[in-house]
Amino acid sequence: MTHPIRVGIVGCGEVAQVIHLPALRDLPDLFRVTALCDVSPVVIEAAIRQAPDAALFADYRQLVASDDVDVVLVANPNVYHAEVALAAMAAGKHVLIEKPFCVSLDEADRLIAAEKTSGVTVQVGFMRRHAPAFVEAVKMLAERRGDIILARVHDVIGPNAAIIDSTSNVTRAKDVPETVLEEGRRRMSEAALAAVGVGEGPKFMAYNLLLGLSSHDISAMRELIGMPKAVLSATQRNGGRVITASFDYGHFVCQFETAVDRIPHFDAHLEVVTPTEIIRIDYDTPYIRHLPAKLTVLSAHGAAGTSTDTSFPTRYDAFAVEWRDFHANVTERRTPKTSLADARQDLELFRDMIALMA
Repeated sequence: MTHPIRVGIVGCGEVAQVIHLPALRDLPDLFRVTALCDVSPVVIEAAIRQAPDAALFADYRQLVASDDVDVVLVANPNVYHAEVALAAMAAGKHVLIEKPFCVSLDEADRLIAAEKTSGVTVQVGFMRRHAPAFVEAVKMLAERRGDIILARVHDVIGPNAAIIDSTSNVTRAKDVPETVLEEGRRRMSEAALAAVGVGEGPKFMAYNLLLGLSSHDISAMRELIGMPKAVLSATQRNGGRVITASFDYGHFVCQFETAVDRIPHFDAHLEVVTPTEIIRIDYDTPYIRHLPAKLTVLSAHGAAGTSTDTSFPTRYDAFAVEWRDFHANVTERRTPKTSLADARQDLELFRDMIALMA
């Protein structure tokens, strides 16, 4: 392994342009971007301005085969994540794969098997679980899960573009042929049909929302309070853009709710209630860097009052923490906490949620 580690990026859209390339630029002792790949020439042209020494590829197969790449960031459209990650592992490359890491449990099992065979490190990109305030909350609750009486996961946001376009200069892939876009839509429909039995309509839209936005929430929920025993209920409304669910934890229930509206805002938090404290983690938009997640603890103060303590240990960007952790996982041969096997549990819950939706 060279130092710094050489990174090839497959998919150079808004997440790569706004988040990953700046984060990697801030870690020059750990990483160097040596290759970029995207099907859009105009997107590649924009990305190369942030990594002027990188080689350019139109085909991910060529990038993963490059001798000048040690790790591959998989950040292209969701339905292609699994095939790019499999190709990278087959080429002996370590992989940081953006969520969702795949669409179906069958794909998940193939990825897990390939990881074992290849011996490389694969980490799923759940940056919210690397946020320092979240890590602090996990430690706080580690010995107190038995005290929980109620939990809540809430994520209601507006269109990301409303925030991105007012704060960043992003080049989008307006030059991709319609035939290529249609092929992606067809493949996603077929993949969801194979995964959960729906390839169109509101439940299909709900599954896409679960794979995308909700994978952050469910993954963080599992680390914070554990894997639920079962899904008690699940609903979708508004054409699949609003989802609610109840998760059974035995001695308590966790309520889940997510929605996409048209307000330019970001309202995401996890809340855990015990008899003596309410512990809450609030997240802001990841598209403005260095906005820290915040940990708030509400407790009794005196005989009839309350005290609220809101804190964050650092303003350091959660994506940069994620990249630092990935570097340690690769160089020290550690198993990531956001491993493929860990992320597979989300797909199990998503499957059960879709099955309960009318």
